[in-house]
Amino acid sequence: MKKYLIALDLDGTLLYDWETLKPSTARYLKSLQDEGHTLVIATGRPYRSSERFYNLLDLNTPMINYNGGLISWRKNPDFEEISHFVSREAILDIFAHTKKHIDNAFCEIRDDIYLLEKREEIMGLLHYFNGAKLHVGPFDETLPSDPHGFIVVANKSEGHHIENYVKKHYKDEILVRNWGDDYQFIIELYTPKTNKGHALDYVAKTLGFKPEDIIAFGDGHNDIEMLQYAEIGVAMKNAHPELLEVADYVSPYKNTEFAIEKFLKAHLSKKPIE
Repeated sequence: MKKYLIALDLDGTLLYDWETLKPSTARYLKSLQDEGHTLVIATGRPYRSSERFYNLLDLNTPMINYNGGLISWRKNPDFEEISHFVSREAILDIFAHTKKHIDNAFCEIRDDIYLLEKREEIMGLLHYFNGAKLHVGPFDETLPSDPHGFIVVANKSEGHHIENYVKKHYKDEILVRNWGDDYQFIIELYTPKTNKGHALDYVAKTLGFKPEDIIAFGDGHNDIEMLQYAEIGVAMKNAHPELLEVADYVSPYKNTEFAIEKFLKAHLSKKPIE
């Protein structure tokens, strides 16, 4: 049987909900490792909130965090870690010129969190646990260097002002992503080098896999490049419309319906998905 590198997004894909990896899914994926397949987590989350799922799957592979902004393998001291950063000066400029449209904002440097204003409604986005250090205040005072990315919580219906400023003044230097759906007011700023496709290419080459040996699963706009890179890119039924357009396969199931298990069981046994 062909041995695959299987790349797994977390939220909306592998996880049943924000905090839950179903035991049956974990057991099945661990059985695939016993058969010789290799699993890699590729997520927008920071390392600290991905580590628990990494451990539940008994992984010993690199991990892709911040959508490719950080690629690390803490179990392998010889691995050359990759980090991509957004210019601090550009962040301060964008913030200064769009401040009236911003409700709150935060960014991270590894596991240090830099937050404009500490309020209850934003704390759920911060993954403020597992060794994280929180710094609160104006970014020109608290932010010591370039962050992995930058998250802006815009005033409702005003996120487009931030997007337009970035596209006009930082074209090809900083990219902008609107989280969409229930999070249309959240704007993510990141570098052109920061994407899961580039990160998966680096990990695959490190582990000795070619794109034709890769299956990738995702649900979000941030998974587009990863699914394009993999030979087999699988989007969840509940995926972002732009991801559905580039996926090789669209699962008839949502992440809450064990979509990954059902696809892999069918594909590896060469049977149709039931």
